[in-house]
Amino acid sequence: MLTVPGTFLWPQGGLRSIMPSLLLLAALLLSSWAQLPAEASSWWSLAMSPMQRPELFIIGAQPVCSQLPGLSPGQRKLCQLYQEHMTFIGEGAKTGIKECQYQFRQRRWNCSTVDNTSVFGRVMQIGSREAAFTYAVSAAGVVNAISRACREGELSTCGCSRAARPRDLPRDWLWGGCGDNVEYGYRFAKEFVDAREREKNFAKGSEEQGRVLMNLQNNEAGRRAVYKMADVACKCHGVSGSCSLKTCWLQLAEFRKVGDQLKEKYDRAAAMRITRKGRLELVNSRFTQPSPEDLVYVDPSPDYCLRNETTGSLGTQGRLCNKTSAGMDGCELMCCGRGYDQFKSVQVERCHCRFHWCCFVRCRKCTETVDQYVCK
Repeated sequence: MLTVPGTFLWPQGGLRSIMPSLLLLAALLLSSWAQLPAEASSWWSLAMSPMQRPELFIIGAQPVCSQLPGLSPGQRKLCQLYQEHMTFIGEGAKTGIKECQYQFRQRRWNCSTVDNTSVFGRVMQIGSREAAFTYAVSAAGVVNAISRACREGELSTCGCSRAARPRDLPRDWLWGGCGDNVEYGYRFAKEFVDAREREKNFAKGSEEQGRVLMNLQNNEAGRRAVYKMADVACKCHGVSGSCSLKTCWLQLAEFRKVGDQLKEKYDRAAAMRITRKGRLELVNSRFTQPSPEDLVYVDPSPDYCLRNETTGSLGTQGRLCNKTSAGMDGCELMCCGRGYDQFKSVQVERCHCRFHWCCFVRCRKCTETVDQYVCK
């Protein structure tokens, strides 16, 4: 079992020691970012615009970090020191958004993004269960992306994992290879993602401070999910697959498994409130105090049945539903009792596939007319 590391240690020499990285992303698509709205409110917006890795250095270009939408002042400073990380932060945010949309694909709120750099719109201004999951899975995505980038040699400030050999690993198995550097990924994600919250200064015991503490708790829960689910992977060596020797290393879990675990924590999220002393406490003291790995929320969820510009709810009108399901994806619950319309859809699928020696598969295309239902 891995132990959650402490604070992030910056490399000696500061800016001078990583000067090449300050120029590495200067050839990003600045023109595409310049077209984004100025009211960016979250680093999640890095996932919404393509970020390409440059092949050339540009001297004297306008600082890239000042062009990135959604960064807080603290995050811009980190960007200036670690510009080469920004591509992978964007990839991590995109991974988190996609996983959120998968986990909530059959719910009234389906993690929809909107056409601006706030990404999820006003619905994130409410400290609901859904916001708790979104913060957690996004932070988890950054840990995942940075950890893997280290292993693949994409970042100059980190490399393969230096995790200690597990005590329960058999003596004749080699501990080596190039593992995912989840320790570095965890630490960097903590510094970058939490920077926005830690630089806010609200009155102790205020609702605003309660939301900050909620966000920090859920960010940590997401990071720990990735960190603690990383496990040992091994590869056999030997004549004719005898597996007389094994080489093992630390490997990240599939992100879908991380998403599944965070979804379970969403279902058990704890309702909290801010105290006068500036701490979160359970609304119902009979429940178990949440651990740093649990999700928390401070506001009830809005009504996602109808479109509401104030709360940011997009409503469920026009959403596909399952007529035969009694769950949240069923037409009765998804459509909130408003009823549904039926239409026929033609689907084309590959069928009658046969393997031909050697070496390809040939399939036919089959069409099928199916009934589908959409909410009124």
